[in-house]
Amino acid sequence: MVVYAAQGDAARSMALLWQGTSADLPKPGPKQGLDLAGVVTAAIEVADAEGMAALSMRAVGQRLGRTAMALYTYVPNKNELLDLMYDRVLTELPTEYDLTAGWRAAITAWAEDTWEFYLRHPWVLQVSQARPVLGPGEFTVMETMLRLLFATGLDTETVRRLAGALAQYVRGAAQPGAESRQSLAVTGVSDDDWWYARSAQLGTVAPDFRERFPLLGKLDQTPPAEDHGEQPYLEWEARKSFEVGLAVLLDGVAARRIQAGL
Repeated sequence: MVVYAAQGDAARSMALLWQGTSADLPKPGPKQGLDLAGVVTAAIEVADAEGMAALSMRAVGQRLGRTAMALYTYVPNKNELLDLMYDRVLTELPTEYDLTAGWRAAITAWAEDTWEFYLRHPWVLQVSQARPVLGPGEFTVMETMLRLLFATGLDTETVRRLAGALAQYVRGAAQPGAESRQSLAVTGVSDDDWWYARSAQLGTVAPDFRERFPLLGKLDQTPPAEDHGEQPYLEWEARKSFEVGLAVLLDGVAARRIQAGL
């Protein structure tokens, strides 16, 4: 399920993102105790707990003990609400990283924090990057990442392209882990049980599997070096792949710096 943010009226949406309650909206009604910030918080809680598919003005209202109609006093519709949710939740990410240990350690810490953020809020991964929200939270995340990338000393054009590659790498690497966390709740079957049930059938339905797919067989001959414990298997695998891939990506940055004489 891909959701496109920034679908509402441009002027109204941007005013809400940047001006909040000072935007040109109807004034709160007679029933007090609710504000725009509270509505956005409740919407994030709904998405975190039940997923993007469960998000609706009615669901948010129920969480607040109000009707859906009461929410329209604070936010015009679900489109604008999604923009505000997305931009707000990004403010959880740290904005300061210690560069005294070097650019590589700082970028690694940023990537790990972003990975964990996506696993806490998997619905964020369903918001398409094709049309950015253009809110302060989103720009702050970009500014933080660019500060670390410019610390590599690479030229501006390289940093521009590297920023896109790094952001999409972390996002893509987090997707399997986030989905793994959700799979048990959605299907009622754990990753381990699912894999064991399916893989056990390969010997029956494809007895020549290793001959047909020798390289996959080679991977299977190398057992994991550590037990994933209570962590879902696919989440554990995704984390290991994320760590190795990030290291290789940063090796490439180091090589580019050498080429640039840095």
